[in-house]
Amino acid sequence: MSPRVLIIGSYVQDHAWVVDKFPIPGETRRAKGFSSGPGGKGFNQAIACARQGVDTVFIGAIGRDSLGECAKSFAANEGLQAYWHIREDMPTAASSIVINADGENMIAVNLAANEFLDLAFLHEQAERFEAADTVLCQLENNLDAIQLAFQLAGKNNALRVLNPAPVHPELERGLLDSADVLTPNETEFSLLCRRFADIDIPADQVAHADDGKLHDCCRALSANTVVITLGRFGCFVSHGQNLRRDSRSYYRVEPEAVNAIDTTGAGDAFSGSLVAALSLLGEQPFYDAIHYAGRVAALSTETIGTAPAMPNRAEVKARFGK
Repeated sequence: MSPRVLIIGSYVQDHAWVVDKFPIPGETRRAKGFSSGPGGKGFNQAIACARQGVDTVFIGAIGRDSLGECAKSFAANEGLQAYWHIREDMPTAASSIVINADGENMIAVNLAANEFLDLAFLHEQAERFEAADTVLCQLENNLDAIQLAFQLAGKNNALRVLNPAPVHPELERGLLDSADVLTPNETEFSLLCRRFADIDIPADQVAHADDGKLHDCCRALSANTVVITLGRFGCFVSHGQNLRRDSRSYYRVEPEAVNAIDTTGAGDAFSGSLVAALSLLGEQPFYDAIHYAGRVAALSTETIGTAPAMPNRAEVKARFGK
């Protein structure tokens, strides 16, 4: 069966510690728990998408090492079609995540092989691009690979979705403009507005900004659809000329009530399930896909971890109904 969603992105082996509160510089705190498992924005999003029952393909880069074997094993166990560019000169990426009692996190990551995804390898995957109706990328890979992915997607009229995370220091306006849908969080949105729209809107003020002002900021940033994820404040949607079957050009969607214990990966759950919902819901309003993605993201926060914490479609239905 041909894939409908193609995700090009990062794989990172996560190492997570749970603490009562974050240590201050120079302090050693006893952790209440530790886990290690698959992660990386691209891989998290691919798992979130596939678990919604959508045909999903993932393309990423890993090293020829034990962590790379973990990546291949997890993908195989999930039934995820994954095509790996295996680097002989780079290790598989790894991260350190510290999670406090409020579910907040602090993360350090070595992106390693992810920053060397080969362009020739992407060209070899041409048939994957031809079969996809949606292509999703993030910014944990080398920018030339992301640009090529969107070029190949454009040739086949696929919907191009960019989760601009983390904001790359060499990111250019052209890559933003090539995305049909942008999904930044409030921190990324603030950085992008400052760099590309000459607008100073502090990250901690984005969620509380007037809707009309926020829409104006989005329009200055992109001519296309912008979806700002706002954590416990839900999300904000701003459309350009293409309303994507919505009746309004901008609106907010309230968050679902959950018992959040780990917000790591919630943004990935949102982006991955958004592209899944866009495939599942067909010609329904964009709002319906956003609403569904918010439910998946919310439910993911009730489990510690990233890729393994992504809920499947049956779990979402059991929790929230149809």
